[in-house]
Amino acid sequence: MSQLTSFLLVLSLCAFAPLCFSGKTKRGYLYPQFYDHSCPKAQEIVRSVLAKAVAKEARMAASILRLHFHDCFVQGCDASILLDSSGTIVSEKRANPNRNSARGFEVLEEIKSALEKECPRTVSCADLLAIAAKESTVLRGGPSWEVLLGRRDSRSASLSGSNNNIPAPNNTFQTILTKFKRQGLDIVDLVALSGSHTIGNARCTSFRQRLYNQSGNGQPDYTLDQSYAAQLKTRCPKSGGDQNLFFLDYVSPTKFDNYYYKNILASKGLLNSDQVLLTKNEGSKELVKKYAENSQLFFEQFAKSMVKMGNISPLTGSRGEIRKHCRKVNS
Repeated sequence: MSQLTSFLLVLSLCAFAPLCFSGKTKRGYLYPQFYDHSCPKAQEIVRSVLAKAVAKEARMAASILRLHFHDCFVQGCDASILLDSSGTIVSEKRANPNRNSARGFEVLEEIKSALEKECPRTVSCADLLAIAAKESTVLRGGPSWEVLLGRRDSRSASLSGSNNNIPAPNNTFQTILTKFKRQGLDIVDLVALSGSHTIGNARCTSFRQRLYNQSGNGQPDYTLDQSYAAQLKTRCPKSGGDQNLFFLDYVSPTKFDNYYYKNILASKGLLNSDQVLLTKNEGSKELVKKYAENSQLFFEQFAKSMVKMGNISPLTGSRGEIRKHCRKVNS
């Protein structure tokens, strides 16, 4: 069945479902049934390969989730982050937010290889990453959602976009919110999506300034619990140990839950960008409190915000391509 026929079928199925086209964009539609006929086992294949990788290393779930976030904030959700440098392409992997920290590329290539075997040149790397982000969340005990599909892959990357658009751990609250708003996301999305820090790790270099020199005056960040700070200092010295890893959520580091928000309320958010959700804005402070009290509310909003983020400027129709290998454009 052609994609047009498949699309018309979806139209008829959606006649009585007003939320069916929550994926409408300025340039086309994304919809969950996109591969139902062209590659019906797509999501099952992603889930299967990813489950093995996460069973081998729990941290991989957070790494994949982060890749989707860093992809969508640069040129939209187009798998540009997966491209290696070649010819005119300067890889986003070299950008400050990704260098020495973005990981999981080999797992995505393994998934892509399995998809190519099942249905060649059909499932985009951008869609693969969107599905993998959802499955990563579910594998660690988090919420599920219906992934909207139909994205295509970019033929370019943007090093400057990565450096400028992705929020940094030491950004001010206002800068982070501005970067979210630039993508069509709001303060609710910001606080909910930050909850992905309930799993995964951060490097010493990402929060060192909080321990020793928060404001350039040689003083630590006093919004950080001092006993927790003392514990962090043992493995994050003033100099050296840049790559030493620390759990973002020290209470339940591999479980997707709402302890991230409870930690923030206890002044034990690891990154500056975590703690400012409580200390720098009344609206975000109230949301942190709500999500700390009610994990169901957090899960529901996280799912909604992930769908919204996954809908940032996708390439659809004949724009872009379906890459055969995620790390390089088709020749």
